[in-house]
Amino acid sequence: MNAFTSIVRRDLLLAMRRKSEVLTALFFFIIVSSLFPLGIGPEPALLKKIAPGVLWVAALLATMLGLSRLFAPDHADGTLEQMALSPTPLGLLVAGKIVAHWLVSGLPLVLLAPVLGIQFDLDAGALGVLIVALLLGTPLLSLIGAIGAALTLGVRGGGVLLSLLVLPLYVPALIFGAGAVEAHISGLGAGGHLSLLAALLALALFFAPWATTAALRIALE
Repeated sequence: MNAFTSIVRRDLLLAMRRKSEVLTALFFFIIVSSLFPLGIGPEPALLKKIAPGVLWVAALLATMLGLSRLFAPDHADGTLEQMALSPTPLGLLVAGKIVAHWLVSGLPLVLLAPVLGIQFDLDAGALGVLIVALLLGTPLLSLIGAIGAALTLGVRGGGVLLSLLVLPLYVPALIFGAGAVEAHISGLGAGGHLSLLAALLALALFFAPWATTAALRIALE
């Protein structure tokens, strides 16, 4: 567990040294979410209807911005190879890197989303559902994204390939995450969507580190 916390702390320190990369994803999330109310107009009913999809798509794309750098720097300087040779299971170290990625790219989006949701005229209940959905969904995006980042590690044109691999896998999270807020707004209740999102997260927590580790070992061979 010490190795796990050490790798999380190390990646967070490295992220703080590259603040521009972290801030780029946050500004992207803010700008994309804010452009829709400006472009569509101040119609409250229409803004409330499109809010869940807009906020979730913006969060999904903002999360993807940092995926290509999840393993690439460690692969370039040989750190990843040392991790694979260390006595600590590589899967534990990979899990630590995924947690650090979520803390840097996912958690800030969760904290910002309620502020951005106000401009779509979402009420307090809908904002609460949005926060819960993003708390369940953004770790899922990081876990799935880690698999894509590992599969495209060292591949020429890996950024485009990463998007093609990961975006289809993000669709269930997008459907259930945005659907939870839409269901709450329409009065149907968000419990079903949130339960399915939690089930997807549980599956990803079990399989994603293992799949990512296997892909990294192939990339290192």
